[in-house]
Amino acid sequence: MADTAPIEAPEAAPEQEAEIVAFDDASRDALHILPLGMLPLQTPGLRRASLIKNARLETVVEVFKDRQTGSGQISPDHLGSLFPSHAKSLRVDMVQINKLTRINSFDVYTLRKELRRVGIAVNDAKSLQLSDNKRSELTGYMKDFTRPLLQQVYGGEQRQISDVSDILAMLANPDRDEALNNLRLLSDKLKVKLNEIPDFLEDYGDVFLSLAYFRSCLDGIVPEVQRFLKWAMEPKSSELIARDRNIVKMLGDVQSKLTSITTSITGRFEAFDQRSKHFWNDISAESFRSVRHQIESHHVTIGGVLCGLAVKMALWKSRFPQGGGGPNKRVEFIRSEIQPGLDHIQAIETSASGVR
Repeated sequence: MADTAPIEAPEAAPEQEAEIVAFDDASRDALHILPLGMLPLQTPGLRRASLIKNARLETVVEVFKDRQTGSGQISPDHLGSLFPSHAKSLRVDMVQINKLTRINSFDVYTLRKELRRVGIAVNDAKSLQLSDNKRSELTGYMKDFTRPLLQQVYGGEQRQISDVSDILAMLANPDRDEALNNLRLLSDKLKVKLNEIPDFLEDYGDVFLSLAYFRSCLDGIVPEVQRFLKWAMEPKSSELIARDRNIVKMLGDVQSKLTSITTSITGRFEAFDQRSKHFWNDISAESFRSVRHQIESHHVTIGGVLCGLAVKMALWKSRFPQGGGGPNKRVEFIRSEIQPGLDHIQAIETSASGVR
């Protein structure tokens, strides 16, 4: 995460109150960023800000971010000092913001569920969809989930696929009589009408796109955690550090928790893979609802765990881009930035056992 800069953001002019603020794809696709422009807020200056998770997994308001000045972050409780002339509208907006601070991840799939749970609307439903660029990146992952579906309709024929939408289009508009007949058989198994197959495919695609998104995040994070642990445990070879039982215990606890968390969440994805394969051995409307429920019931906990790990690994790479750092410097970083919040991440992962 970028270093925090002093907050000196000017307030927006009153005539900008109706402005709808756009936000970039990187923010939309991130685990730890919630662009406030997607919400119907009344305080103008807040619409260009974001809620983000810092390395301690606290929710703060990022008022601005710049390579030169860093990240301008402020606690939600202190927003009154930043927008003194909008006290009335800020009081209304703080009702929503206080609810948002308790959400563990800001990925679009967690937000869909959590915003509905706490009764917060968005300006545009597209705000809760992955960007086209991200969907394109996930095509390789989606092929694993859609290959059995394509085989059901097109048999062993090889099809050119460059995006998730290509898969859905091929299935919604089969270009051969045999494929159409297979699609009819599929509709019979699913107990849906043929003209309802496009809705099923959209539903199927979105469920497995969510799994592809989280799998992609996991595949990026786990190797980073492994690299971090190797770096973090090296200070134990220092004679001075090895003599300090408290430090050795702290390092061991961090190693144990990170290993436990990554092992557990990886196991959850293996269970999803097995469940989705079983679905194609017994295709029915009920089996699809069961698979969908299993995946969607894990969105919030998976998002929370991955978000927590992602922000911590991002800070480590930012502070130590080339690795290195003396034993004492590493120990202090681990104690002050990595250890805080690990119990929270582990608690989220442990809670997932209740929905397995």
